[in-house]
Amino acid sequence: MIRHLVLFKLNEGVSRDEPRVIAGAQAFEQLGTQIPELEFWECGWNISDRPIAHDFAINSAVSDRDALRRYVDHPAHQAAASQWREFATWVIADYEF
Repeated sequence: MIRHLVLFKLNEGVSRDEPRVIAGAQAFEQLGTQIPELEFWECGWNISDRPIAHDFAINSAVSDRDALRRYVDHPAHQAAASQWREFATWVIADYEF
């Protein structure tokens, strides 16, 4: 199994209640039911007020590297990520467990 973690940081001046951000979060929330390679899927807004915290997180799992590639290339994932490129940056970690 591979754990796929993503942490998003909203760009300066962008707030989570903007319509485009709400739409982006909804697009990611729906991926869990749209992409068959996802064996585990959860995402949500950060609740910590620590300065080093990111704003939004995805925690997911796929069976292997091929499944991860198919997930990343899936049109629904590409569409959701495209929305976030307009208002956020992110870091990713993928590891086997």
